[in-house]
Amino acid sequence: MSLPTDPFRSGASRPPSKPPNSIQSVLSIPPKWLHMYGDFITKNSHQVSQIESALRSLTYIIPGRFRDAEIASETLHSGIQLLSLYHDAVLRGAITRIPALASKIPSPHTRYTRFWTAKSLLYRRIALLLQIVQYTELLWEMAAKRKGEKVRWRVVIVLEVIKAVCRLLLMQITNSRPLVTPALPERDPLPPDTEQDDNDALKELMGEDTTPATQAAHEKEWTMPRTGSSLPSLPNPSDISSYLMSRVLTADDIKPAAKLLNTLSRSGQTAEILHIISPLVYAIALSKSKDKKSWAPWFIGLSMEYAARQLRDRGLRSTALENEEWGKRYWAAGWWTMRGAFYEHLTKNVIGGVRRRMPSLVAGILEDYEYLWENYYFSTSA
Repeated sequence: MSLPTDPFRSGASRPPSKPPNSIQSVLSIPPKWLHMYGDFITKNSHQVSQIESALRSLTYIIPGRFRDAEIASETLHSGIQLLSLYHDAVLRGAITRIPALASKIPSPHTRYTRFWTAKSLLYRRIALLLQIVQYTELLWEMAAKRKGEKVRWRVVIVLEVIKAVCRLLLMQITNSRPLVTPALPERDPLPPDTEQDDNDALKELMGEDTTPATQAAHEKEWTMPRTGSSLPSLPNPSDISSYLMSRVLTADDIKPAAKLLNTLSRSGQTAEILHIISPLVYAIALSKSKDKKSWAPWFIGLSMEYAARQLRDRGLRSTALENEEWGKRYWAAGWWTMRGAFYEHLTKNVIGGVRRRMPSLVAGILEDYEYLWENYYFSTSA
C-alpha cells in the first residue's frame, strides 16, 4: 500500500534554483565589445588607416616631445603602433569580408608571411613578440634612463638579446631562410575604389556629379540585370598595354609561398647570423666604451654589417623577395651615419648647420630630434 506523499517534504527536498551567475555575465561583456570593435574596424578600414596615420604623424611634431614630456609622447606613439598591430590582426582575419582586399593579388612579402603565420603557431607568436619589442623599445629605454645609465644599458642589451633570439628562432622555424621585415604580414593598402566611394558619398550629399572620371575603362564592370553576373568592359584602344599588364601573372604569383625565399647556403646562413647579431655586438661595445666619440664600437658594428653583405647569396639563386629584403637593409644601413662616433664627429655638425638656416618652427622640431639622437640608442636603431 503506497503512502501519501507529503507536499512540504517533497518541496524541501527539491534543490533550490540557482540565481544567474553575474560573474559570467560580466566576463562575457569584454569579448562582445571586442567583437563589436572588430566589426567596426572591418567596415571602416580605410578611415581607421587614415586616423592611425594622422595620429602617428602628430606624435612626431608635438612640441617638447623629447624633453619634459618624452615618456608621455613616446607612450602615445607606442600605443598607436600597438593598436595598429591589433588592427592588422583584425583585418587579416576578416580579409574575405572586404571586397576591395579579397580580390587583390597579395604581394610576395604578404604571401610568404601569411603562409608561415598560418602554418606555424610558434612563428606567429615569436614574430608578434619581436614586433611588440620593436614598437616599445625606445619607451623602455626612456624609462630605464631615469634610473641611471647602467640600468639603461642593461635594458638596451636585454632588448637586443630578445630581438636576436627571436630572429634566430624565426630563421630556424623557416628552415634556414632569410628573415623578412616585418616578420608579420603588412596591411594591404586599400585600392583607390574605396577612396572614390567616400568621395562619391560626400559629393552626392553636396548635390555634385558623382561620375568617376579617373577610373580606367577596363577597371569598370557591367552588371547584367537578369543574372546579376558582372562582365569587364572592353579596354580603351589607346590603353591596351596597361590592360594587358594588369592581367599578367609573374612567376612569383604562381610560385608556392614557401618557395618565395630559398634555403640559405652555408655562407648565406653565416651572413644572416652576422646581420642578426651585429646590433647586439654594437650595443655591448657601446656600453663598454666610456667615450661617446670613440670609433671602436662604430667600426665593429659596421664591419659586421659589411661582412654580412659580402657573404650573402647572390646570383640566380636570389629571389625577388630576397632582393627586396636586402634592398631594405641597404637603406637601413644609412642609420650608421646617425650613430656613435660618426654622428658625434660629422653628422652632428652638418645637422647643426642646417638647423641654423631653418625657420624657427622647423628648427625647434629638428633640435628636439637632435636631443633624441644624442641621448637614446634605439632612436637610430634599424
